[in-house]
Amino acid sequence: MKELWVEVEKDDENGSVRRLVSQYGDAWVENCEVTFLPSQKTEKIIPLSSDHPAKDLKEEKKSILSVCISDKSQENLAVAAAKIASYLIVSCANWRIIPFENLIARAKGECKLIAEVTSAEEAKIAVETLELGTDGVLLKTSSSEQVLRTVGIVKPEALQLQMTVAKIVSAKPISTGARVCVDTCDLMTQGEGMLVGSQSAGLFLVEAEVHENPYVASRPFRVNAGSVSMYTLGNLQTTRYLQEFKAGDEAIIVSREGKTRKTNVGRIKIEIRPLILVEAQVGDKVLKVILQNAETIRLVTPQASKSVTELKPGDEVVVHMGTKGGRHFGVSVPDETVIEK
Repeated sequence: MKELWVEVEKDDENGSVRRLVSQYGDAWVENCEVTFLPSQKTEKIIPLSSDHPAKDLKEEKKSILSVCISDKSQENLAVAAAKIASYLIVSCANWRIIPFENLIARAKGECKLIAEVTSAEEAKIAVETLELGTDGVLLKTSSSEQVLRTVGIVKPEALQLQMTVAKIVSAKPISTGARVCVDTCDLMTQGEGMLVGSQSAGLFLVEAEVHENPYVASRPFRVNAGSVSMYTLGNLQTTRYLQEFKAGDEAIIVSREGKTRKTNVGRIKIEIRPLILVEAQVGDKVLKVILQNAETIRLVTPQASKSVTELKPGDEVVVHMGTKGGRHFGVSVPDETVIEK
């Protein structure tokens, strides 16, 4: 499992970054010291340079060392340091990919490599470089948004959505309309798909086309996600309309248990098809979604999945209840009064 360390120059007045690190992070870095969570054990970071080379650190074996790679000699220093460190924090002064590729190839397994980054985008490069990636990242930021985005990349298993069960009220065929197939750059399994709904406060889990049938081959990379106007998750904090997706965009895959992982859109396919309006109830709230009316479109249930053409009142399906209130361009505004029907 990859590790997330965070160093913050200045937190906001609500202490949001520190709270996120306490919830999702593995360590807090401050004044050249690492505080591991949740143990609160603290260790010093020892910086290396040409004046303080690794060969002089025999007595500091298994320490937390850091090095900035600016040329080949510094890369060699980092490789030597990896042989005696417990953790090696590495930053790159100029090139950001090749030095990490070389270091991972030459020193992976000697110690835990932690890449110093300043954004979620840099974190993604670090943990995916040479496929193996670094063992974690040290994110230097004052942005709670960057922390949460980085958690989604480095520790996606930590971001689990709360799923609940809704009971079908009705499944009513309506007229034809534009529906969206989301072809992703990943393969999904049974019980996985995308969250889709007419209201951002309640989203149905639409299963990927993972089932074989006599008439159509399975498409485990595809979610036939519904009408162009349906909401889905743009990321774990925002929603967007299905119609807005395009090749290269990030999409969120969700499992029955609420586990999430990111993928990218390979392409979007919009076609005119017969539609069906599905309504389900959680407590006193009625949720709605408009999907293509066909046997291959399935909603995830607590144990399996069921075609929309077979849904009956009382059937149970898996949904995610979002935040109350409204949304402004996909961003939650909890205190806004909004009525969605």
